[in-house]
Amino acid sequence: MMGRTQKADVAIIGGGPAGLAAASEAKAAGADRVLLLERDARVGGILNQQVHDGFGTKVFNEALTGPEYAAIYEDRCNERDVETWLKSTVINVTKDRVLTVQSDSGLATIEASSMIFAMGCRERTRGAIGTPGTRPAGVFTAGAVQNYMNVRNLAVGRKVVILGSGDIGLIMARRMTLEGAEVICVAEILPQPSGIAGNIVRCLEDFNIPLYLSTTVVEIHGKERVTGVTLAQVGPKMGEVYGTRRFIECDTLLLSVGLIPETELSTEVGIATNPVTTGAVVDDSFRTSVPGIFSCGNVLQVHDVVDFATLEAEKAGRAAAMWATTGELPEPTISITPGEGLRYVLPAAISGVDAVDFTMRSWKEEHHKSVVFRSGGEVLRRLKMPHMEPAGMIRVRVGQGRFKKVLDKNITVEVGE
Repeated sequence: MMGRTQKADVAIIGGGPAGLAAASEAKAAGADRVLLLERDARVGGILNQQVHDGFGTKVFNEALTGPEYAAIYEDRCNERDVETWLKSTVINVTKDRVLTVQSDSGLATIEASSMIFAMGCRERTRGAIGTPGTRPAGVFTAGAVQNYMNVRNLAVGRKVVILGSGDIGLIMARRMTLEGAEVICVAEILPQPSGIAGNIVRCLEDFNIPLYLSTTVVEIHGKERVTGVTLAQVGPKMGEVYGTRRFIECDTLLLSVGLIPETELSTEVGIATNPVTTGAVVDDSFRTSVPGIFSCGNVLQVHDVVDFATLEAEKAGRAAAMWATTGELPEPTISITPGEGLRYVLPAAISGVDAVDFTMRSWKEEHHKSVVFRSGGEVLRRLKMPHMEPAGMIRVRVGQGRFKKVLDKNITVEVGE
């Protein structure tokens, strides 16, 4: 089948949780040939190495491990006859939705009626944050260590310092402690944690692992292997505070310093992007600025709960199937603008013909505030939020009836009283 031009109703790039959910829903929504392209040897993405539970509480009302959660959607794809290509890398995409795919069998060209980007994220590395010092063995990203330990059954170190309080780093602090390593501390450059509050409690406080805020690694020591790191406090402008340096002896440094969406293909095809999320600008059908191309999952915005990535991917799959079969979707007529207190809001535009699940993040930690939707000075919806934090995605559903009150074709979403 490889080596010649083929046609597909819906082609999905990425076989992680978002890609699996989008593929199964696209098939259920009436698309004939749904093609799922995954560069790894198996589908599931990062879920395959996340052996802790907590997945599925929103979708299935039970706590599943990552592999269990992925297996459910893999089974759905198999039951619905989604065609899956493994070890297949998309090396080129055009605006006309023509994909060039490289696999063990050679090159293939796919002409897709619609296409979904679900490529996920990669981890930010030491080079990306420019940490000074030597280049010894023992410096890892948290996701790489998770793969070594949970998939390959390999230990990486005995005395560990973790830089960054992202969720994977927090989870690996617990995992390494349970496997007998000593996690000396977690250092976070920001004045607040980057991971969700539940993981701070379950992974650090329950194991008496200290978290140092407004602190970073200013030097890595060691020649062949890491022998220690120097920590220092940082000020409001992220500059080092004089006189606060201290040396921590360790043999391993884990980096949990953020995720970067895999946007190379999006950039190549000229999709408009959001400067805050670096993902695509989409409407409430998850349609990008290029007709027939949709985006969902972590390549669109970094999620802290996989269930929410799944729910948005399912909607993207249904919309892509509708586009492939009819060539039509409701046109977005109402623009969405983030206001006071919010970093961003998705989607960026809506049609107003159906209920919309808005997702957003706050600039800072807030207590007993509200998310307020306004149009033309009138409040469309006000939702009380007992707690908001930058690390936690806010998800708010607004019913279709509220959009009838929109006066100026624009809705501003803000944090209010």
